[in-house]
Amino acid sequence: MYIGVRLSGFGGQGIVSGGILLAYAGMLEGKNVSFFPSYGAEMRGGTANCSVVISDDEVASPVVTRPDVAVVFNEPSFAKFEPLVKNGGILIINESLINSKSNRKDIKIIEVPLNAIADKLGNSKVINMIALGVLAKVTGVIKPHSLINAIPNVYKKLKFDLIEINKKAVEEGYNFLN
Repeated sequence: MYIGVRLSGFGGQGIVSGGILLAYAGMLEGKNVSFFPSYGAEMRGGTANCSVVISDDEVASPVVTRPDVAVVFNEPSFAKFEPLVKNGGILIINESLINSKSNRKDIKIIEVPLNAIADKLGNSKVINMIALGVLAKVTGVIKPHSLINAIPNVYKKLKFDLIEINKKAVEEGYNFLN
């Protein structure tokens, strides 16, 4: 098993921290992982994306140029990464912020109202956790409980209530496609 994931959006959407969590959850499952962040000129509000590889074998390169799965959180990320998804891959779109539609017939497209779900949960900052829950469901590459168990380890300074809402967000994303 090998999967290359690209998360992309603007700074402040939890792109990089979501990538770290995904990689950590992979480690909890005993898989080989890599994480490679990329930032725009400024953190909050600038562009941010990251590559995460989860594999049963050694990871040859941490950079994912042709993702098996791309999770795009905003319109510029859609424009940049939608064409790069591998044939047979998956594109997870934040339909709360992206109006464009993909014309590709060779990939699976999943539209999720990430911001609307986060608002329903009462915290707009958990869109990354919702997206990771969706990713866990559609790929099977990671178990949702691994993501949930990774949260307090990756976000050591979060207070209990924020850890709990992040866990709930992973569950909401995982159950979104039922």
